[in-house]
Amino acid sequence: MKTVSHRFSQHTTQYHLGAALADLDKFVNPQRSVLLVDEHVDQHYASQLAGWKKIIVPAGEDNKNMAVVGQLIDQLAALEADRKTTLVGIGGGMCTDVTGFVAAIYMRGVPFGFVPTTLLAQVDASLGGKNGVSQGMHKNLLGTIRQPDFILFDYTLPRTMPPAEWHNGFAEIIKYACIQDEALFHFLETNVDKALQGDVAVLQYLVERSVDTKTRIVLEDEFETGVRRWLNFGHTLGHAVEKLEHIGHGEAVSIGMVAASRLSEMKKGFPAAETERLVRLLQAYQLPVKLTSDKQQVFDIFRLDKKREKDFIHFVLLERIGQATTEPILLTELQQLLEKL
Repeated sequence: MKTVSHRFSQHTTQYHLGAALADLDKFVNPQRSVLLVDEHVDQHYASQLAGWKKIIVPAGEDNKNMAVVGQLIDQLAALEADRKTTLVGIGGGMCTDVTGFVAAIYMRGVPFGFVPTTLLAQVDASLGGKNGVSQGMHKNLLGTIRQPDFILFDYTLPRTMPPAEWHNGFAEIIKYACIQDEALFHFLETNVDKALQGDVAVLQYLVERSVDTKTRIVLEDEFETGVRRWLNFGHTLGHAVEKLEHIGHGEAVSIGMVAASRLSEMKKGFPAAETERLVRLLQAYQLPVKLTSDKQQVFDIFRLDKKREKDFIHFVLLERIGQATTEPILLTELQQLLEKL
């Protein structure tokens, strides 16, 4: 286990890499904490969390809303949580997002930390300080940017994930490879079997490489005015597909990355052969690659995307594998391009 500290603009976060859930009390005081635990995670690990104050968070993206936030706040008040109480979100991305959001608004802000239990949460959702909930058809429309006190990375926790959750996590790792790490792309191509089997050494390499990439980008651009936008590669269309089709986040991002690569061919001269290389990699990790959603419905969701500014959206494209760029695309042009996909 190693601990790495990162100083963000307003807060320092400690990453406990390779730590164990059973050692959580080494990093936060059980008497001054409340755990917000995903209901499925609690089924697997309740015995390791005995003695802690605990609130169960209902699983699933459909519960990532203000109604559930209100229920959690009522339970915190019933436990007499105060401004010095640390909230600890233990679960996947939905749980960490909601925990961070609740921590930002309860009593105008309380300390918080995360124990991400899915591959997707370890490589993406728990990192960077973005916390929020969805509203209607619009994913993460309500939210804050506020860094946690700590993140505990236990590489054994994803073993309890259902198979589909493995694939969701790999989508985000592939995203990092596409936008900034061609060597990681090659590693993913040559280690498919070990990665899908959950080889701990491979998993540790993939998680720590992804964590390093995202953290470097966030440290450079915490509030998303420049390069942090690259982290949205595949997400603009992906978020729309996720809400329309009720599929996993990684599955939707996979479809979005292929679409963004096709747009990169049209706008940036990105080689079609590289798009096909991306398609093969996504398929190797058992992720979908075809857009089947109604394109008008997708476009209607685009119009309230957080990355929209007046009549255009900052869209993330690829110049090559390992090099992203951001280009403002007029909504009218984007609708025309969407029809060509």
